[in-house]
Amino acid sequence: MAKFTSHQAQAAFVRQLEEWGHELGFQQLGVSNVDLSDAESQLWNWIDQQHHGEMTWMSSHGLKRSRPDLLEPNTRSIISVRMDYLPPQSADAEMVLNHPELGYISRYALGRDYHKVLKKRLQRLANKIQHEIGEFGYRVFVDSAPVLEKPIAVKAGLGWVGKHSNILNRDAGSWFFLGEIYTDLELPETGSVQEHCGSCTACLDVCPTQAIVAPYDVDARRCISYLTIELKGAIPIEFRKAMGNRIYGCDDCQLICPWNRFAQETVENDYQVRNGLDSEQLLVLFSWSEAEFLEKMQGSPIRRIQFDRWQRNIAIALGNAPYHPNIVKALESQQPNASEMVVEHINWAIRQHVEKLD
Repeated sequence: MAKFTSHQAQAAFVRQLEEWGHELGFQQLGVSNVDLSDAESQLWNWIDQQHHGEMTWMSSHGLKRSRPDLLEPNTRSIISVRMDYLPPQSADAEMVLNHPELGYISRYALGRDYHKVLKKRLQRLANKIQHEIGEFGYRVFVDSAPVLEKPIAVKAGLGWVGKHSNILNRDAGSWFFLGEIYTDLELPETGSVQEHCGSCTACLDVCPTQAIVAPYDVDARRCISYLTIELKGAIPIEFRKAMGNRIYGCDDCQLICPWNRFAQETVENDYQVRNGLDSEQLLVLFSWSEAEFLEKMQGSPIRRIQFDRWQRNIAIALGNAPYHPNIVKALESQQPNASEMVVEHINWAIRQHVEKLD
């Protein structure tokens, strides 16, 4: 294991890491230790309340998620980074939400899958470290293993946890991805920052399904992002109308947040809008065959929800759109080939249009 001869050498190396991070396209880099005891108790309280829904992986790894050295032995420090993702020249999010014939897709998913982009950059950073100091123990993570990335980012000084549970940064809002390198290097923490949400409750008030049940506490079972992405089966009827035209994720709590006045647009080509997904017509998206879906979503994070959930989500949005005979016709045309689960949502959508005519 590589060692540093003094605290000054450690601090100088962290400054070098920050410089390399900027060169690799990260907007910020910080370092934390591995003590996540506070986050551990919060996590298990959240799980005890069943707020994780069907995301069983949140509990199935035991303490590995909150004790980094159990997941990756000998981990002593964690390098945490953030990368802006808000694509420039994309359709205005509020405009799309106010046009129910369009499909709203969370801004993070409009371009290339962030897992691949960040992981490659973090690997390049690890290679730079190895070239500089020699062999060292490490493992790269991007939302792909039992890692408490948000508490880690907070300890590293990348921001604070907002009341919507996203990380907020005074200079960048919340439109950014996180990634980590677990390492056996002994490095000084870069230090946490003060919280600046104050008495604001805008995110709680705006949530379409009241999923933010208390400040800093999101009940995933009510969250549109969970319902459209993580939930594999039928979406509870009580939430369908509130979903509006949100067909993959939900950004309402970020769109309303005052700190996102300072959000920075991404400079990464990989996060630019693909296939017009920032403001496409629902009827166009619903007309795709499974082969078209797989082809168009190649390299996109959306691909992982698979075709059934894609059709399910769009069927709900079409049911929420103003009546038009073409919508009913499109819904009926998909019935013969759709799965039983999707057909149930199509039938619900058709009933909404029948009611609109009454």
